[in-house]
Amino acid sequence: MRDRRILYATCFLRAVGTQMLGVLLGLYLPTVGLSETQAGSVISAGLWGAAAAAILATLFADRRGRRRLLTEVSLLGAVGAVAAAFGGGPVWLGASAFLGMLNGMGRDRGAALIIEQAILPATATDRERTKIFARYNVCQDAGHAVGAAVAGLPAVLHDFGVPRADGHRAGLLLYALLLLGAGLLYRGLRADPAPEAPPNVSPQSRRILARISALFAVDAIAGGFLTSALLAYFFFRRFGVEEDAIAALFVGARVLNAASHLGAAWLARRIGLVRTMVFTHIPAGLLLVTVAYAPSFEVAAMLFLLREGLVEMDVPTRQSYVMAVVRPEERVYASGVTNIVRMAGWAVAPAFAGLFMAGVDLKAPLLVGAAMKITYDLLLYRAFRSMRPPEES
Repeated sequence: MRDRRILYATCFLRAVGTQMLGVLLGLYLPTVGLSETQAGSVISAGLWGAAAAAILATLFADRRGRRRLLTEVSLLGAVGAVAAAFGGGPVWLGASAFLGMLNGMGRDRGAALIIEQAILPATATDRERTKIFARYNVCQDAGHAVGAAVAGLPAVLHDFGVPRADGHRAGLLLYALLLLGAGLLYRGLRADPAPEAPPNVSPQSRRILARISALFAVDAIAGGFLTSALLAYFFFRRFGVEEDAIAALFVGARVLNAASHLGAAWLARRIGLVRTMVFTHIPAGLLLVTVAYAPSFEVAAMLFLLREGLVEMDVPTRQSYVMAVVRPEERVYASGVTNIVRMAGWAVAPAFAGLFMAGVDLKAPLLVGAAMKITYDLLLYRAFRSMRPPEES
């Protein structure tokens, strides 16, 4: 229970920072002179940095020590944020984003999440596992909601005469402090296995992970077209709204995400994990298309919030499912592989999304992302509808 509470707290702190960064990064980069294409490339660099850290966590977390690696990842993220706050130019900002794993997704997905997901199942039974992941994600989305609210800080500071770029830099420094706080909390973890060689993953688990990772790659590339940074930029350019309105919208979105996670655990007990993932995700993709064509910010905001009430129901169910279909000693590997694939997909897409926004149409990334997500849902259901976790057998 002590470790579980620490992990709930650290995921909350990281989520506050990540959501705040997801909103501010897409607005900060244009204020320091970057074009849409350059901004997309910087966001991609941050996601590639997160993917590199995730690979290291997958290969070395059990060998180096989970607690130590969690602390080191937090410190490195803080350093990268400070460097981005006090630097300038696309090359410097891209390097800072890569070093600090600056996540323009607005979602907490990285090396720390991989290790935490591997620790959590050991604190619960099979029947409780999805509920524990749901609560973990509620803490995460509560942090996302707070982070979205804090993302309105530059607009408040601007009312007092502070330039917008300086307000965004203040947000980056606050992000660094939040990561330092998480790093200190990790030192209190008790479950820190002795360094050991990576487990011998069974051929059956490898086949399962290969199939599900290929599908996750499709979903991740789609998600890369829909980062919070790019969505914030879409609302800013399409409707001319300020940071405080965008921040309020994302607060509402994260509150709905948190409520949907508890609903996902309830629904999964009745219809199963795979059906919960698919049957809630397809309507969310269709709602995203309506956001792209909404005639006003008010209508777009309402449709976006409806979408956010459904789109995250697959998160705790997906995490629980992956941890259930592999052996306990394979969980760090499974968590790492599936999350690396997702982060690689996220890293690829934003640069193309920036090009689409600049050269095709402002709403093009929303349409491409929605179509890919619906395709992923249909393929996932076809491939895994008959493979049930232990509690459903």
